[in-house]
Amino acid sequence: MNVQIEPSWKEQLKAEFEKPYFQQLTDKVRQEYRQGACYPPGPLIFNAFNLCPFDRVKVVIIGQDPYHEPGQAHGLSFSVQDGVMFPPSLQNIFKEIEGDLGIPMPQSGNLERWARQGVLLLNATLTVRAHEANSHAMLGWRDFTDAAIAALARGREHIVYMLWGGYARGKAWMIPKDRNLVLESVHPSPLSANRGGWFGQHQFSRCNTYLEENGLGGIAW
Repeated sequence: MNVQIEPSWKEQLKAEFEKPYFQQLTDKVRQEYRQGACYPPGPLIFNAFNLCPFDRVKVVIIGQDPYHEPGQAHGLSFSVQDGVMFPPSLQNIFKEIEGDLGIPMPQSGNLERWARQGVLLLNATLTVRAHEANSHAMLGWRDFTDAAIAALARGREHIVYMLWGGYARGKAWMIPKDRNLVLESVHPSPLSANRGGWFGQHQFSRCNTYLEENGLGGIAW
């Protein structure tokens, strides 16, 4: 299949594009987009990969699925487009960065600046129907995104995996912990974060320390 995705990722995932499930997934997603509003916009479905080539990945942050209200999702987990109000989880991410590193709350919730530094902002499901969270969870995307995580686990090392919440933490078994750093915590959503286990974990400084110790340079969070 002629999938429009960044070349290094296309090479890593080429076997997936030829599998029957991916053809079925493509057909289902196209049908969903024809029938009604879905997010992100079609050209941005693979945005996480396009902004962060395989060989440049330093950090992986796993989300579940895109934001499902108009103007929010643009293909990066937890990120919103410029001018959009910060969702509660993103607010808590920025609050923790401020407490950890002293970096004040930014003006924009657009995390492209992270992606271009090597942060793969990967949702497990890459599309969603408007106003219906997890509505595309069973279409087959998770086989594809699991294959992306497996490719990194197989072909790269010294990556920091930030696994927030039960779903993301369920991916920990895929990651070789002897040659990567895995940081696990509760999800930054208010329901989880306010119970404890999100604030004060210093994940962002720990991430940068690990990257710097391995000669990779930290992230300007």
